Amino acid sequence: MKGAIVSYMKENKSKHQQSEELAQSVQDFLNSGGHVTQVPRGTSGNFDNQNLFKQTHTDEPRSTRTPLTEVVKTLEARKHKPNKPVSTKTKKPRKRLIVDDFGDPIRWVWEE
Repeated sequence: MKGAIVSYMKENKSKHQQSEELAQSVQDFLNSGGHVTQVPRGTSGNFDNQNLFKQTHTDEPRSTRTPLTEVVKTLEARKHKPNKPVSTKTKKPRKRLIVDDFGDPIRWVWEE
């Protein structure tokens, strides 16, 4: 298929072709026994004649709010709680390095 152009896209129909197809389908419908009811201009399918996009507003009284000041105070007090004091356990002895004036190690000493 050298030189052949393959089109995978659906071709767009012109307005004239769409109009002819619509007229043909209407004619087929009428020929098969169907009938078209003429509806006067300006008639709506909305039987209640209400605006479907109107925003509804209720006149209910505003609900009372629950005061949360005590709850907020409790939470804030919990958030800023002081840290626990350091335990006064007996400390274990630690090893400390003793160095001379030049930074060279001399010996290790145990401290309490």
